[in-house]
Amino acid sequence: MGRLLAIDGLNIVRRVYEASPEPDTAEKAEIALRHALSSFRTLVNRHVPTHVLPAFDFGGPTWRHTLYPNYRAGRAPMPDVLRERLPEFYQKLAGIGLHVVMIPMVEADDVIGTAILRWLHEGRGDAVIASSDKDLHGLIAHGALVWDHFKSEWHDLAWVERKFGVAAELLPDLLALMGDVTDGVPGVSKVGLKTAAKLLRAYGNLDAVMAGAGILKGPLGERLRKERATLTLSRQLVQLKTDVRLGVTWNMLAWDGL
Repeated sequence: MGRLLAIDGLNIVRRVYEASPEPDTAEKAEIALRHALSSFRTLVNRHVPTHVLPAFDFGGPTWRHTLYPNYRAGRAPMPDVLRERLPEFYQKLAGIGLHVVMIPMVEADDVIGTAILRWLHEGRGDAVIASSDKDLHGLIAHGALVWDHFKSEWHDLAWVERKFGVAAELLPDLLALMGDVTDGVPGVSKVGLKTAAKLLRAYGNLDAVMAGAGILKGPLGERLRKERATLTLSRQLVQLKTDVRLGVTWNMLAWDGL
């Protein structure tokens, strides 16, 4: 059986870059990308995959911006000194045998979601996602595992329940309810992690929460009824797009080792 390692590329690159408190300079970007390349090497050496998918955001607007123009409006842009050096970094990844995948109008998360579900549906073997992005943790419900490179720890079904208070398959519902400040997903006002998890445990899923909002008493019920359209939008924004045309074959992602 095989093992697919899907690497959330900018999750690695940005965290390595931002780990340094130094001002944005070309030298800082060069050093960060050198360390990021080492992180990619460490990942493939540790997980011994048969296939590797290094997924990166293409850049520019996505289908989520079309749906909601304020999506990610408050997120700090990537420093120019780092962005300018990414093409060279992609070449270095290619130099060690990795095929970078970037698709216009979709995010790396959507690329990873599509590939992981396709891999598992075809029964090809294990699926590992290298990322600390909570949006990708919903894929654990389908049989994937998430590896946090920076903490050197596995995230599985039990981890998701401990961390978020709900089963992995309910994670998108939870994120829709509570929103995401980083991505600009509105959610329901004054609903945080604990309240969202409590609602989902009580009702079972987001559809049931929305169906029961009509009789839910108090300010929470009022907000759920008043913000139903916002909740529907938030649900669309947090869902992974899993029918992306990847433009690669499994053979193109096959990994022969360093």
